[in-house]
Amino acid sequence: MAIAHATDQTFTEETKDGLVLADFWATWCGPCKMIAPVLEELDADMGDKVKIVKLDVDENQETASKFGVMSIPTLVVFKDGEIVDKVVGFQPKEALEELLSKHA
Repeated sequence: MAIAHATDQTFTEETKDGLVLADFWATWCGPCKMIAPVLEELDADMGDKVKIVKLDVDENQETASKFGVMSIPTLVVFKDGEIVDKVVGFQPKEALEELLSKHA
C-alpha cells in the first residue's frame, strides 16, 4: 500500500480503520528526512498489515496540536482510530517493526 498524505480534514478518516502508523513531520526537519526512507521500506515490507500516513505539521497545525505533537518526527500508532503507542525522534526500521508487531 502506498504511503498516504493526510491533512487536518482527512486525518481522522485516514486513521480510523485497522493498524495505522502516523508520521508527524515537516519539510525542514533533518530527522524527518532520515526516517522517510525507513517508512518507505516499512511500507514495502508491512504494507499489507499497516497503513502509513504522513502529516506535515506546518500545514496541518490543528491535528498536530490535537495530538500534542511538540517534537518531530513523532510517530503515533493508531488501532481502529485509537492511539495505542507513540514514539518521538528517529527510529530504526527494526524498532518500528517491533513497535507495530505489538499491536498487529
